[in-house]
Amino acid sequence: MVVNVSEAKAQLSRLIDLVYHGESVTIAKNNLPLVDLVPHKVRGRRTLGALAGLIQVPDDFDQEDSAINEMFYGEAQAAENKDGKN
Repeated sequence: MVVNVSEAKAQLSRLIDLVYHGESVTIAKNNLPLVDLVPHKVRGRRTLGALAGLIQVPDDFDQEDSAINEMFYGEAQAAENKDGKN
C-alpha cells in the first residue's frame, strides 16, 4: 500500500495497525516513495565491558593542563588555578 504524506498524517494510527498486522506501507511525496513504515525490531541488550582492555586511561587523565586553562580562562586566571587559588 502506498499513501501520500498528508494521508499518512491523517491516518497514522490505522497505518500503524496495518503494519503491525503484516501489511506493507510506503509513504510517498509527489508519488515518489520516501519511506517504508515497518514494525520495530528489538536490537537486543547492550554488552557491558565490550571495550575492556582495549582502552588505556593515562594516570594523569584528571590533572589540569595549563595550556587548556589559558584558552578557557586567560593567562591570569590560569596562573591562579595553577597556584591552587580560585
